Amino acid sequence: MSNKEVLGGEICPFCHNKTLTLIEEEMEIPYFGKVFMFSMSCTSCNFYKSDVEAANLKDPCSITFEVESEEDMKVRLVKSSTATIKIPGLKMSVTPGPASLGYVSNIEGMLNRFKSIIEKERDSSDEPDVVKNAKNLLKKLRKAMWGEAKLKIMIDDPSGNSAIISDRAVVKKLKGKK
Repeated sequence: MSNKEVLGGEICPFCHNKTLTLIEEEMEIPYFGKVFMFSMSCTSCNFYKSDVEAANLKDPCSITFEVESEEDMKVRLVKSSTATIKIPGLKMSVTPGPASLGYVSNIEGMLNRFKSIIEKERDSSDEPDVVKNAKNLLKKLRKAMWGEAKLKIMIDDPSGNSAIISDRAVVKKLKGKK
């Protein structure tokens, strides 16, 4: 089930042109429930922002999942813009902020986002140590994606709007405010 509403020709908050498109989509995600996907994109300045919210109020949560095989790349992942994703084995994390995006993807899609960040760092640095470190991180990431090495993924979300849809995902309530 999916309901989608699209509004075009809105005023962009950055470039002030009437080239902003707003999209709100209602989706049913198996084993998670109904969510609302929101996005804004401007064709003039390339501004983009997205988020996902669960239809039902959720408790703040911490989710841990261990990638053990190539098959785990297909595991569904929901990340809200308030979530922090950590990959301790790569010493990497993505923290929420004004540019943080919410999305519905799978483990492979989320890891590809990290891969892009590492590749940009590798390709833009003049520091040999940074390039070497990036190459090592990419090697570890590829091994995990090919099922040759385990990789732990942790999501902390004060809004509770994130999830990893797997029987092996360990979900704990976070203490704190929503």
